[in-house]
Amino acid sequence: MKSLLAVLVVSITLCMGAVHAADSVVTVKAIPPAEGFEPGKPAVMTVELAISESYHINSNVPLQDFLIPTTLELEPQQGVTFGKPEFPPAPPRMLNVSDTPMAVYDGTVRIAVEVIPSGEADLSIPVRGKIRYQACDDNVCLPPVSESFSFRLDGKPETVALQIESPAGENEVASSPFDDRRLLVTFSLVFLGGLALNLTPCVYPMIPITITYFGGQAQGKKGNLILHSLLYVIGMAVTYSVLGVVAAMTGGLFGGAYQYPPVLAGIALVMVLLALSMFDVYELRLPGFLNRLAGGSQKGFGGTLLMGLTVGIVAAPCIGPFVLGLLTYVGNQGNAMLGFGLFFVLSLGLGLPFVVLAFFSGSIHRLPRSGAWMVWIRKLFGFVLLAMAVYFLQPLFPGRLAYNLALALILFLAGIYLAWIDRVASSGRTFAFVRNLVGAVFFGAALYAAVTGLETSAVSRGSLSNQVDSGQSIRWLPYSDEILKEAAREGKPVFIDFYADWCAPCKELDTHTFSTPEVIERSREFVMLKVDLTSAGDPKAESLRKKYGALGVPTLVFLRPDGKEIVNLRITGFEPKEVLLEKMNEALNQSIAGAVGVS
Repeated sequence: MKSLLAVLVVSITLCMGAVHAADSVVTVKAIPPAEGFEPGKPAVMTVELAISESYHINSNVPLQDFLIPTTLELEPQQGVTFGKPEFPPAPPRMLNVSDTPMAVYDGTVRIAVEVIPSGEADLSIPVRGKIRYQACDDNVCLPPVSESFSFRLDGKPETVALQIESPAGENEVASSPFDDRRLLVTFSLVFLGGLALNLTPCVYPMIPITITYFGGQAQGKKGNLILHSLLYVIGMAVTYSVLGVVAAMTGGLFGGAYQYPPVLAGIALVMVLLALSMFDVYELRLPGFLNRLAGGSQKGFGGTLLMGLTVGIVAAPCIGPFVLGLLTYVGNQGNAMLGFGLFFVLSLGLGLPFVVLAFFSGSIHRLPRSGAWMVWIRKLFGFVLLAMAVYFLQPLFPGRLAYNLALALILFLAGIYLAWIDRVASSGRTFAFVRNLVGAVFFGAALYAAVTGLETSAVSRGSLSNQVDSGQSIRWLPYSDEILKEAAREGKPVFIDFYADWCAPCKELDTHTFSTPEVIERSREFVMLKVDLTSAGDPKAESLRKKYGALGVPTLVFLRPDGKEIVNLRITGFEPKEVLLEKMNEALNQSIAGAVGVS
């Protein structure tokens, strides 16, 4: 579903694609205020958490009850009063490990703590604190960590950093290689979206006029002509990139509001209202002083740069609704780097035609004439905004099926309207081909959305219904040495599932893999054991975790009847039924071969 939203230029997700080889998960740094502390005067200290690249941790208020929240505690100290830690909001977002939105932190997290020292406070005495968190990547969750740290209130930020390490011996964990491709595709499509915005009625007629202006300023020099076009694009890039960063930062500041249904409904309503303006239900107009600001041209390179900085104002009636929709999305994500990157790439797409046509200035006359087809382009973006409205309402849908079907309906209607209903007179054969091609793309996207929703529902609901109706399920047993001895006597291989109640991938395994009839049927040929690692204080579970080297959950281990692990079949993280069945069959084959060899 996320890949579909990327096709619509509305599902833009910053994904992690590098292999995490370091053994640290979180680094803690206490940063005192720049002005220091004064007796009796409140000041805000920042506790900064730097989370390793391939991991995320739960927010202080997770959306699922079974998840472990991130907490920060500071021990009382004589003469010093600490306020309640104020965590930043974590807007809900979809992750690969869950079918429902999750509130998590990644990257850098800053927690504000108010500190009021009294006159007799000794700021040189170390302050002790404790941070508790649970780290996961897209496949595996590490056990919850509760670590102590200390710092001095009179210390400098660079001297009070403390590194918290993950459990010793942790293996490297790689994110899905699909994440890299998705990130590349996402930014490529945003770039193409910028190119497409050039075809709107407010931008397209400006292209030859602007290139002609560059030619007049260049005084017949080709190099100056190209330099003017580059400055124009740089101006656009600065404006839009700043907007993207501001939207991300303010979204991160106020993003906690995104956890409330009325806020999500309000954002969706804004998207719908913006879409209606693209359908010419009404016209968005800017105040006159903004138009005068953007229209007041100056000579020289500085004037060209100013034109680039203000071109968004002139084009706002056409591209503004789409840009505002993208700003809202970036604000929801609360990631400044994402906001900068998206809008920088968008501005490059908007500016590329100006650079190319400046280089080949003799080709301007070959541009198609302005016409009604540009209004059709605006309506295409209107449907994109409607899809964004559905995207923001995703957490409010009763399930993934309802969300997918609603999105499929929007896409289907878009295909019908753009391809057949909204016919543009005298648009030529080329545009007729493009119109039909766009309609076909929307039809295909609608079919993909519907089929994906039905498949998800069939796995999470249909298979579970079949399981209940047939009275079948996997016969799990608690781990014990006696059961292993019994398995050896019967010559049956052993399957061990290391899980925890706070593990989102474990829930996905239970819902989507262990519930399928094929896996249930194959499990009858194994002795199926579960080891619960929910409680870190359980000595038996901890002993088994160390014995089998289960560094995270879920970890699935296959044993031959003699109790020896089939190492090459170990699974860490969620896997679909096809992968699990393949490994279960291989475990059976190796167990049979081993038994024959012994006999």
